[in-house]
Amino acid sequence: MQARTAEESKTVMTDLVLPSETNPLNNLFGGELLARMDRAASIAARRHSRRIVVTASVNHVAFNKAVPLGSVVTVEAKVSRAFKSSMEIYIDVWVEDRESGQRSKANEAIYTFVAVDETGTPVSIPPLQPETELEKQRYDAALRRKQLSLVLAGKMKPADATELKALFVDS
Repeated sequence: MQARTAEESKTVMTDLVLPSETNPLNNLFGGELLARMDRAASIAARRHSRRIVVTASVNHVAFNKAVPLGSVVTVEAKVSRAFKSSMEIYIDVWVEDRESGQRSKANEAIYTFVAVDETGTPVSIPPLQPETELEKQRYDAALRRKQLSLVLAGKMKPADATELKALFVDS
């Protein structure tokens, strides 16, 4: 299978925050933002794998900045690493200032998706070839995050987590 780039999976969704999507403080509900991120990540995973994809986990979400009513919100998702059948998707959320048009990063998240066939059985996917410096950093970090998750779930022995061990070994 030929490797694909992160740019090939890039998904950008821009939308407006409406009154029905806000909490009593007139900020976007966290759950609404999670749903938007899930949709963008799903499209990115599908673009990379060209298969049916399902959300396996939400590994990390940071709600760093409230998203006020009327804001223009842009969700950008890209595959950060592809494994055998799973993909890590890194998501950046941007908010556009209503008056200046300036964009600022509001939130970020990391989701994991699995490519499956019509019966729900995981299938192999193409590897990812990172190109930019940021893509390479996210690619390297994805393996550490996967190993940590496997160790915490009891599916990998800590001694086998080579990428994690390398963080703590003096060179």
